[in-house]
Amino acid sequence: MRIALGVEYDGSAFCGWQFQDHSPSVQEAVEKALSSVANESVRVVCAGRTDTGVHASEQVIHFDSGVERSLRSWVYGANANLPDEVVILWAVPISNEFHARFSAVRRCYRYVIYNRNVRPTFLAGRTTWNYRPLDEIRMAEAALCLIGEHDFSSYRAIGCQAKNPVRTIHQIEVTRKNELIFIDIEANAFLHHMVRNIAGVLMAIGAGQRPLEWAQQVLEYRDRTLGGVTASASGLYLTQVSYPSEFELPQISQSSAIW
Repeated sequence: MRIALGVEYDGSAFCGWQFQDHSPSVQEAVEKALSSVANESVRVVCAGRTDTGVHASEQVIHFDSGVERSLRSWVYGANANLPDEVVILWAVPISNEFHARFSAVRRCYRYVIYNRNVRPTFLAGRTTWNYRPLDEIRMAEAALCLIGEHDFSSYRAIGCQAKNPVRTIHQIEVTRKNELIFIDIEANAFLHHMVRNIAGVLMAIGAGQRPLEWAQQVLEYRDRTLGGVTASASGLYLTQVSYPSEFELPQISQSSAIW
């Protein structure tokens, strides 16, 4: 039987999603917890591998197992064996045609900026602090040029291993709630560091360090070395992964995922 699950995690204490020999990973924690419930080794596949320090309000994973357990057992049994920073949100049986990564049609990320002149305490590690006053309206206007299908070579990590740098951004919004600024991006897929590099460019524009047209100029360069600073991982959240309706996954609302 194939089981799909939704996973929420605070990535501050982990080296990222993917298993690493040298540091604790979210994947390792989840597989150990599920293996404890199954009483056999369980290996999982995720929708998107998040980097060190990156969070998720709804990562989607799947695994195959011949062991019979109730869905409640998969959720609550796994949660009883997970660290406080990770929790299983839901579990559903799913067709073998489903693949957490390759069946996904859209992904959503939220980047959270704490914008005040002194550093945060409670939200340290869960937001990116920027002490300079940022103009979110200016940032939102600059971001509009990124919507659509583009070559995002300037917005990906130099070491990105994706063969094709072309991605389609369906929606990008910049909003403010008191001292928090949110950058919400929905795309068919993302390149390595793509959201963090976009955030770095938009923050420079919002602070008045760069002109409004710079986001477009960076896009047209198609050269990462001419782009902006890569923003911190601590403000980045994977908030939603969308699949064809036939799979009927019980996904949470993106708008309520983070704040």
